[in-house]
Amino acid sequence: MEYKYDRDWILEPVGGDTGQAYIGYNDANNERVFLKRNSSPFLTILSMEGFAPKLKWTKRESNGDTMTAQDWVSGDVLSHYEVGQLPVVKLMHRYHHSDNLYNMLVRIDGDVYEPERFLQDYQTDLPADLANHSLLANVEACLWDTLSLVQGVRKTVCHGDINRRNFIRAEDNQLYLVDWEMVKIADPILDISQLLVQYVDFQNWEAWFELYGLRITDDIYLRIEWYSMLNLLNMIKKDFRENRLITMNHKILKLKHIYQNRYVQGIQEM
Repeated sequence: MEYKYDRDWILEPVGGDTGQAYIGYNDANNERVFLKRNSSPFLTILSMEGFAPKLKWTKRESNGDTMTAQDWVSGDVLSHYEVGQLPVVKLMHRYHHSDNLYNMLVRIDGDVYEPERFLQDYQTDLPADLANHSLLANVEACLWDTLSLVQGVRKTVCHGDINRRNFIRAEDNQLYLVDWEMVKIADPILDISQLLVQYVDFQNWEAWFELYGLRITDDIYLRIEWYSMLNLLNMIKKDFRENRLITMNHKILKLKHIYQNRYVQGIQEM
């Protein structure tokens, strides 16, 4: 459904969790932009650093809302296979190690997540069917029991919603990562494990670590296991709520494999 924004722009809503995103058409000068209402100030630095499409203008509306316009990028969403390849690895490494992004997120009081907060979020509104599922309950208990093993690490900017549909390859081959609504300051293993459990086969994880430049120590491996199980719990919860039961069951099998073969159980038994 289209509606008139002002005398120059026609807006067409697009998908998104906030319901505040639009394609903007200006027929007078044959221009098309991506518009978002009340986007985070973080968008400015993302645009400047080349992680998001160029920011064109910002307009404050009479009701106090702010509308931002970005270049409309014609391109392709990455395939399942492409998300596990070098261009994405390099992009993730770059924003995980960007002082400019980190300093800006601190300046605007971005969310800082400790491991226990992720577990608290998982528990919030957890459906009874999942709360009573023996494997999921055992995994959650394991994560609580091993919190001390993943605390006190260096935090970075984390996207928080690694999904192939959020990676856009423009026609000029520039790679963008969009939808930063869940950005937070946290352990970068959050993003890394989120990508791995969805898009990289277990036997290829070590090769992925080499591409990223991640030297695997016992401590890092424990964090990878911990956040992999956490991310799968959250994905299972989301699939259940959206009635994607076949997809959910595939994730439960993957979670079972990680849980039953986890390195951390040897430590717990010592």
